[in-house]
Amino acid sequence: MAEPASSPRRPRNGGIVVPEQPRWHGRLAARLIQLAVGTLDVTLRWRREAHPEAEAAIQKGRVIFAIWHNRLALCIPAYRRAIQRQPGRRMAALVSASRDGGVLAHALGLFDVLPVRGSSSRRGAQALREFMTAAESGRDLALTPDGPRGPRYHVQEGAILAAQFTGLPIVPVTWTLGWKVSLRSWDAFQVPLPFSRCDLRLGQPLHVPRSAGAEEREALRLALATRLAAITED
Repeated sequence: MAEPASSPRRPRNGGIVVPEQPRWHGRLAARLIQLAVGTLDVTLRWRREAHPEAEAAIQKGRVIFAIWHNRLALCIPAYRRAIQRQPGRRMAALVSASRDGGVLAHALGLFDVLPVRGSSSRRGAQALREFMTAAESGRDLALTPDGPRGPRYHVQEGAILAAQFTGLPIVPVTWTLGWKVSLRSWDAFQVPLPFSRCDLRLGQPLHVPRSAGAEEREALRLALATRLAAITED
């Protein structure tokens, strides 16, 4: 879920990618992220709007939340409101195996989110297996369908594969901020400003059959892109 400004470390033992771990300053940054998100959250004015099928899927059980990469700043408070604070419910999130991803992974851990390290370009097969294990343990899943490198708002096949292998429905989720700063990054990352209004939207879920072949997966990828676009306002 993080943009990899640095590449993951590749040891010589068979070319296995070992996810980068944060150093002391990275762990400090993660603590500051936790503090900033928690402080910002109490100032925001949230409004929640959910497709009836999304509401039913969330109430029924575990789902995969698909979130644009540039919305990551509020992914934790948005998750809590998406599930309406159901006690005992937990999430696992796909995070880049890079050094920057290590900082985000540590920050997510502070929020009791299980980070699964990998992306389409690095450690993808192992990450998919760990995602399946997290789902089997009872966690919701979250990923950025256009991450970690973009292009912005371009849905990649990873979300479809995750849904196919886990059997969980994909719930498109996004939000619109009244006040924000958009960074000059590939995804135009959105930094919420205090006391902003935040309209959380949960779109129509997408189900991926376990038997889906390449053509059907491509059609479903396009369908997910359409459903995310329908609820996205910049």
